[in-house]
Amino acid sequence: MKRGQTPSQTVGPYFAYGLAPEQYNFPLASVAGGDMAADSVEGERIRLIGQVFDGAGELVPDALIEVWQANTHGRYNHPADDRKDNLLDPEFRGFGRFGTGTAPDCHYQFDTIKPGSVDGAQAPHLNIIVMMRGMLLHAYTRAYFSDDEKANAADPVLSSVPEERRDTLIARRDENLPGRVYRFDIHMQGPKETVFFDV
Repeated sequence: MKRGQTPSQTVGPYFAYGLAPEQYNFPLASVAGGDMAADSVEGERIRLIGQVFDGAGELVPDALIEVWQANTHGRYNHPADDRKDNLLDPEFRGFGRFGTGTAPDCHYQFDTIKPGSVDGAQAPHLNIIVMMRGMLLHAYTRAYFSDDEKANAADPVLSSVPEERRDTLIARRDENLPGRVYRFDIHMQGPKETVFFDV
């Protein structure tokens, strides 16, 4: 008997229960949350905040954002990254999740560290996955940092994006907020649509 591919399912509405239960006050432990770096983790503390907008410019209240990143030395805490020349920080998993459904303004927030360059060529960046109701597949993007202009200009991935759209991948430093805070809004469609990658 030949087995065919099962139909795709949209994400949600149960992602809150399954992927971010603690944030949504379900009595289950979350695998990851928005606080990604314990005090013992090496690196410069940063906060990434943002909102998700649909094609009509309306806030999306049921998106789930995942962040995966390298540590301050540019190494991922993953078995596939076995480079010995980049130090591994066992205290830092580099993975976080945050839903946009618990704050009145539908924002997400990650407290983490600024990553190092993973290979000396790529600028420091966060890998971001967006899930939300109505999407059959996750959307993959990156957030680079506005104060890394020189490194961003040399980044091969960012350079492959049409120049007029690169700005959608830049997390902007907010000088009005205490600490090192970057804002990265995600636009799913429309004239400000964030660049997403076919991974």
